[in-house]
Amino acid sequence: MTEPTAYEGRLIAQPDDRVTIVKALLLGVQHVMAMDVYVVPFIIASALALSQADSASLIQSTFLAAGIATIIQTAWCMRMPVAQGPSYIPLGAIIAVALAGGAGLSGMGAVYGALIPGALLVIALGALGWFHRLIRWLVPPIVGGSIILVVGLSLLPIALTANVFAVHGDSTINLNIGLAALSAALLVVAMMIGLRFNNRAGTWVRLLSVVIALVGGTIAASFVGQFSFDAVAAAPWLTLPKMAFVDYQLQFSLPAILTFVLIYMVVMAETTGTWFAVSAVINKPITDQQLDRGAMGEGLGCGVAALIGGTPVTGYSTNAGVISITGVASRMVFVAIGVVLAVLGFIGKFSALIAAIPAPVIGGVFAVVCITISMAGIRILRHVHLDERAMLVVGIPLICAFFATLAPKEWLQSLPDMLQYLLGSAVTVGAMAAMVMNLVLPRVGEEGRE
Repeated sequence: MTEPTAYEGRLIAQPDDRVTIVKALLLGVQHVMAMDVYVVPFIIASALALSQADSASLIQSTFLAAGIATIIQTAWCMRMPVAQGPSYIPLGAIIAVALAGGAGLSGMGAVYGALIPGALLVIALGALGWFHRLIRWLVPPIVGGSIILVVGLSLLPIALTANVFAVHGDSTINLNIGLAALSAALLVVAMMIGLRFNNRAGTWVRLLSVVIALVGGTIAASFVGQFSFDAVAAAPWLTLPKMAFVDYQLQFSLPAILTFVLIYMVVMAETTGTWFAVSAVINKPITDQQLDRGAMGEGLGCGVAALIGGTPVTGYSTNAGVISITGVASRMVFVAIGVVLAVLGFIGKFSALIAAIPAPVIGGVFAVVCITISMAGIRILRHVHLDERAMLVVGIPLICAFFATLAPKEWLQSLPDMLQYLLGSAVTVGAMAAMVMNLVLPRVGEEGRE
């Protein structure tokens, strides 16, 4: 993936500069507020109809995994200011494998068992020095932009069907739609206020736009009887995460393992795009050695996530935006991000509070997030020469992704397990199609321009 245009602002602190511990923690908390770490586990919990206690456990493990992965990547492996969080890309496959593996959290044992071998493969690609060659070959800008576009459009049906159109308890479809619309509107308004008022207050409103939308939507839900603090009050302050072989048993399924190996390749394309975005902000090109060490860090983070009940992690591009706003790129701040995320993973009431947010509220916010992801893909594709070949490279993956989304469930269930898992992830189908189309379609001219 070609590196983007360099950031034109001025950094106050470079990656290797030191800042005070207090400043690192304050800036770290600000970065965490800009991350939507809680959305992915909440979507999974909603789709699997987990209890509030199991949902809180999944959220807790996700925060802890993100924190550990961030520290691994920033302090030891890639040594760049990169924050890690759960990737949206594996959502469909995780849900498909978990539903096939059993009810509740027991089905997640099959997911974690399939994630660990793939994580080991990613570590090996980095350790052997193969990853940088693979990523530069498979993911030029046209493929990277197509994958990001597919991610946003493919996740939108999940945001709507699992959270807005699914009716639970005494709710109604009209009530769900109303709460989702209100939450989405609050998010858009907060984002616009942040963009309109280019000062410190506007910046904070923009950074906290997701939090504002969730809080506002939840308050509205409480007035119509769709939110209760009971589960939060009953939750302990400190809890331990669920661990492999102690709280759940790993299940190893070859079709699931092969499915997640392919998904990891897509996740690595996603996280590489984030690395290049960060490199543009700090105005330091990424070396091949850093790409390989980054792959090792990514594999280690994903492996740890599976062992403590989390999901695959990826670099979060929102943090590159926060760097450009604050002008501080010190790795100390990103280690602080990891510490804050990990600490939140041990606070039971925090996880219970997120798990108690009504699904339609999350769905409304997630829908807007999906659109912003899609627009990021279009932003990359703007710099690609869209001739007839390029339009096919971009368009056919969209067809494949929507095919996977709209395929009848009865037909899917008649297929072999691996095909069921792959077609359960429209993102993976679309991303793989983008890579294949770019490799097999004959080139008729310049593919892109700098």
